[in-house]
Amino acid sequence: MAERIKIVYIEDDQDMIDLVGVILSRDNFEIVGVREGQKALETIRQVEPALVLLDLMLPDMGGWEIYQAMKQEPTMRDIPVIVITARGAPIDKVLGEHVAKVQVYLVKPFGTHELRDNVKRVLGMTS
Repeated sequence: MAERIKIVYIEDDQDMIDLVGVILSRDNFEIVGVREGQKALETIRQVEPALVLLDLMLPDMGGWEIYQAMKQEPTMRDIPVIVITARGAPIDKVLGEHVAKVQVYLVKPFGTHELRDNVKRVLGMTS
C-alpha cells in the first residue's frame, strides 16, 4: 500500500475535520486536524503536508493570518492552500482567489466530489 498523502486541515469544528477525513481517506489521504490557529503553523512544520485546507474563521486567530505567516516562511510558502469557509460572498471569493492567490476557495456547504476533485487537481493528480 502506498504511503498516505498528508493534508493539514485547520478547522475549529471537529465534526468538519472528521467529515473531510472520511471523504478524502478513500483517495489515500491522511488528514491531520488542527483546531487552533496558533498550533497550526507548528503542525505544518512538523507534518510537512502536501496540502493545507484552511478555514478562515478560527477562535484564536484568522485564517488569513495563518496564510500570510505560511507565505513568509520559506519552508511553507510553496505548500498549496485550499480555503474552506462559510464566507461565501462574491467579494470574499475574489479576495481569496485574486488578491491572496489561494489555489481554491470552497464555500461550505460543498459537495463531496467538489472537495475531492479540487484536492486532486491542486496536487496534480488529475489531467
